[in-house]
Amino acid sequence: MKKHEVRLCIYPKDIQRITGKSYRQSIRILKAVRQLFNKPENSYVSVTEFCIYSGLTYQEVVAFLD
Repeated sequence: MKKHEVRLCIYPKDIQRITGKSYRQSIRILKAVRQLFNKPENSYVSVTEFCIYSGLTYQEVVAFLD
């Protein structure tokens, strides 16, 4: 039986699907998450970090990543 794996990182397209905002606005949201966690511009944002920023639960976000 194959294990169902969930991605660790979140991308602008994922945020676009979750929030319904434009792709450009999704990039801005990722930038805000990076600033909140004092991460460099080119670093990845984890699903957990996005959940903390957005106030959404992990299960709600992961449902859109399938």
